[in-house]
Amino acid sequence: QVQLVESGGGSVQTGGSLRLSCAYSDRTYLMGWFRQAPGKEREGVAAIYTLGGRKRYADSLRGRFTISEDRAKMTLHLQMDSLEPEDTAMYYCAADYRPSGADWSSGARYKYWGPGTQVTVSS
Repeated sequence: QVQLVESGGGSVQTGGSLRLSCAYSDRTYLMGWFRQAPGKEREGVAAIYTLGGRKRYADSLRGRFTISEDRAKMTLHLQMDSLEPEDTAMYYCAADYRPSGADWSSGARYKYWGPGTQVTVSS
């Protein structure tokens, strides 16, 4: 089973950027990034189907985030630009081996999760 470890979180000001990384121990079919702010539901941010490279993003991001995969380093990235206070949350990396299931933005689609990394954006 795959193991996932996120890194790269931190505190930035509005308009700043951060790049999150997720080191993974095995190749899977689908990998995604989720976030959860205090008192809010978990939200799917972005995902990548690793075989074909298709990417999916939450409409609410308005093109500010970019998901990518470095296969040689077995690392998934999330580049986050033009950060806003509303982006403050714990960010999680997730993965699944199955070629089909729930929508990519649903947490139910993923069996494996990392411990998370905190992102805080101040105004």
